[in-house]
Amino acid sequence: MTEPTLRASARRPWLAGFAAFNAFGAWAGAVGLVTGGMDFGESINHRLPFDSLVLAGLALGIIVGIPLTVLAWSAWTGGPRTDGLALVVGLMLIGWIVVQVAVIRAFSFFQPAYLAIGTSFIAASRRVTLSPHRRGVLFVVVGSILAAVGVGLLPHPIKNGLTTMSVVAVALLLSGIALVGVGAVSALRGRRRLGALAGGAVVLFVLAATVSIVAPGVAATSVPSTEITSTPATVGLEYESVTLTTTDGVELAAWYMPGTNRAGVVVMHGAGSTRSDVLDQAAALARSGYTLVLIDARGHGDSGGTAMDFGWYGDLDIAAGTAFLASRPQVDPGRIGVVGFSMGGEEAIGAAAADPRIRAVVAEGATARQAADKAWLSDVHGWRGWLQEQVEKLQDGITDYLTEASTPTSLRSAVAQSPGTRFLLITAGNVDDEGHAASYIQAAARDRVTVWNVDGADHAGGYHTQPDDWQPRVVEFLDESLR
Repeated sequence: MTEPTLRASARRPWLAGFAAFNAFGAWAGAVGLVTGGMDFGESINHRLPFDSLVLAGLALGIIVGIPLTVLAWSAWTGGPRTDGLALVVGLMLIGWIVVQVAVIRAFSFFQPAYLAIGTSFIAASRRVTLSPHRRGVLFVVVGSILAAVGVGLLPHPIKNGLTTMSVVAVALLLSGIALVGVGAVSALRGRRRLGALAGGAVVLFVLAATVSIVAPGVAATSVPSTEITSTPATVGLEYESVTLTTTDGVELAAWYMPGTNRAGVVVMHGAGSTRSDVLDQAAALARSGYTLVLIDARGHGDSGGTAMDFGWYGDLDIAAGTAFLASRPQVDPGRIGVVGFSMGGEEAIGAAAADPRIRAVVAEGATARQAADKAWLSDVHGWRGWLQEQVEKLQDGITDYLTEASTPTSLRSAVAQSPGTRFLLITAGNVDDEGHAASYIQAAARDRVTVWNVDGADHAGGYHTQPDDWQPRVVEFLDESLR
């Protein structure tokens, strides 16, 4: 007697698609690790068994890629073992994360993402008793987390095109959105129109809230690579390429340009850029006699280390720059300042609290690098601002989980803790938040903090909007502060 033909209803296309998307991302990651197309950042790379990215890639393929591929095929063809495979795959993914944390002793966005994926497969296995409503709610929550991680990784395909991390970003985003959709249908099945509409609104709120809380931290701790696009020679300056070493052992690439006035300035670029992007401003300072060191922040440009685009490593990076300048015969150690843009400006303000050598700070486009820096929101926007402040606190918690850097001192506190430092805060006329943030920071020490609002300027665009005003204002401030 022949075996009966498996009914088409046994096929589970949505589970097959979800498994296939994640298998694709896992295989892309495995290939990237084996071929050197991606890594986990220096701090985690050195903690891998045998310091081997190849071994990590093989483990990812064997433990994640193969099981997910088998599950995708079984779910698509209606295999009788699909439920058992889903349960095993889910448990393997969760176990893989637990072992990873124990071995590597570090955290990354992959861990909550794969914990969520593993939980989804367990719930989908039908070996766990869940009502359709509860299963749907679980899928919405898990899908929202995956989508949020995918959104946080979108800068990779936007900036770098097709890369391993870009594939992972798209796979997580699409699988997360699909899971939210499946979960919403399951959770709202059987409800009347009004209830379904209200439930749909709740699903969209959960998705939006999760993305707004999780994605910024993922984006700040998983930064696309950036490259040097020009050198000081481009703006007619002579320079020397040097390597600075931070107190935690990270090597930073920098350009050194000796000056004539015995004062030295560390110049820091913004997030997602390099020292090439601040050459015009550096040229204005160099031609005014200042000795300069332009640094690629860790994980940016040619520098080593792991990038962190909220600037939480700024104190260490800038300290390497001030120590270097203080050792130069052309520089009086008592006449050192920092000029920073966007993230670099926030790092400059924070570094002043930890480094008494810094006598002057010019910070353009500085707004916030932690939740306390946005305590002005409720004063300006009322209850809406208060809600945003709470979101910022949750974002800090997620970010703190994802990075080994410690949450830094707030900008306002840093100013208060730097009695020997003067500050010039340059704000963009077209960005209201910069003015609000500057006023809040200035309140910590009005006698030492000056604010200059550049009419018509966009974020960190003061020099290019009003070059004839930017140079004399900044140079006059530095001259007076570093006498």
